[in-house]
Amino acid sequence: MSVQKNEMTVIVKAKDLCTYIVTTTQKSPKQFRFTFVSRLQNLAMGVIEDIYRANEIFIGTNKHSNAEKRLDLQHRALTTLKIIAYFSEMAVTHKCLLPKQYEQIAKLTTDCQRLLGAWINSDKKRLLP
Repeated sequence: MSVQKNEMTVIVKAKDLCTYIVTTTQKSPKQFRFTFVSRLQNLAMGVIEDIYRANEIFIGTNKHSNAEKRLDLQHRALTTLKIIAYFSEMAVTHKCLLPKQYEQIAKLTTDCQRLLGAWINSDKKRLLP
C-alpha cells in the first residue's frame, strides 16, 4: 500500500483498520457475509470517506459554516468507529471473528478515535476567537 508523504496519521490508521477488517473478514464463515462481514467492511470504508471529506473542507473565509461541516464529518467518523467496535464485539460473540482479531480491531478503532479527538480539539483551539 502506498502512503502519501503528508497523509494525516488518522487517515493512515483508518486505512490500517479498513485493511485489517477486509482481510480478516474474508476468512469469516459465509453465513455471516451479510450480517457482520459486509457491514464491518462498509463501515470501515465509511470512516475513511468521512475523514477525507472533513480534511478537504477549507476553513478560511467562511470559518463558522465550514468548521461546522468539518466537525459534523469528524463526529460522524467517531460514531462509526463506535459502531465498528460494537459490531466486532458481536461478531466475536457469534464466532464470526476470533478473539485476537477482535482485540486488534478494538485497538485500531481506539487509535482512530484518539487521533480524531485530537484533531477535533486542535480545530476548536484554532477557531476560538
